[in-house]
Amino acid sequence: MSGNTFGTLFAVTNFGESHGPAIGCVIDGCPPGMALSEADIQGDLDRRRPGTSRHVTQRQEADAVQILSGVYQGKTTGTPIALLIQNTDQRSKDYGQIAEQFRPGHADFTYFKKYGIRDPRGGGRSSARLTAPMVAAGAVAKKWLAEKYGMVFRGCMTQIGDIGIPFESWEHVPANPFFAPMADVSALENYMDRLRKAGDSCGARIRVTATNVPVGLGEPLFDKLDAEIAYAMMGINAVKAVEIGAGFDSVTQRGTTHGDSITPTGFASNNAGGILGGISSGQDLEVSIAVKPTSSIISPRQSIDIHNNPVEVVTKGRHDPCVGIRATPIAEAMLALVVMEHVLRNRAQCGDVHEREANMAAAERTEATSPQASFL
Repeated sequence: MSGNTFGTLFAVTNFGESHGPAIGCVIDGCPPGMALSEADIQGDLDRRRPGTSRHVTQRQEADAVQILSGVYQGKTTGTPIALLIQNTDQRSKDYGQIAEQFRPGHADFTYFKKYGIRDPRGGGRSSARLTAPMVAAGAVAKKWLAEKYGMVFRGCMTQIGDIGIPFESWEHVPANPFFAPMADVSALENYMDRLRKAGDSCGARIRVTATNVPVGLGEPLFDKLDAEIAYAMMGINAVKAVEIGAGFDSVTQRGTTHGDSITPTGFASNNAGGILGGISSGQDLEVSIAVKPTSSIISPRQSIDIHNNPVEVVTKGRHDPCVGIRATPIAEAMLALVVMEHVLRNRAQCGDVHEREANMAAAERTEATSPQASFL
């Protein structure tokens, strides 16, 4: 009911606050027998962590993950995996002035009205810092899916503010702080420098994909794979829109164009984003998200305090002028968590179907190679 757990068969319960002692999660339902260490998780956390360039918040957090349970002699045991990330660079005094004020665009107003109390330090529970445990959980899911199915999850930025980013190659993505799939990001750097000096912020568009996805993930009606992907992506802080495949471009497409033709060798296009009728088609999953401009900016804005008095709010502290810059590994993680959940569901419900198919295929191969078959 409290909305802190994502998933059912691969359930991730997220805990902590931005300026509390630590943040983390508990993963319940990870299959046993997979080799797992902190090093398997740390790489994705390092991609998301703050302080990695001048274009993001300068809060310095190592985001070093600790595995507290669920792993014995280097392998998962099938019991809950507790992951802990210490907070080491809180500067709570930056938020003293807004303890009784509501920052425009933030969750301050809604949290206070819902609970009657809120933690103003760094946004408390509503902070984007709470995406770090989900990235950690996503890394565990990614490893299992890679080992079992060869799945690969990748993401990149396709637009920042009003600047479109052309796709050149995936190899450029890890080589710059924007996760941009292009070699020269100087225009993006200059844009962000001007934005920071102006005391303003901007949004971004992120693309995330999954390859080697098996056919059959997702349910026909209310638990459609695309519906649950949209649910997961909207759970990321500051995300305001989600597209699957062609997305809003579908409005201007004709049926003769949008419908992905099927040939004996596969699909001719992927406007559906790898999902038909809520069920994966075996094509790449294609998802795009829109991240809103950062709400924490130094430019003064009008608001009210907890007593309903008008105030002028100036947000101090260390903030991302574009929270979308660090959103790519978060979107990858959430997509991996959705796919992991549906792989386990599909295995539970339809495992015997796939086993029968495998047995029939094996029997056909045996019959085709038998001496009698050869003679006939």
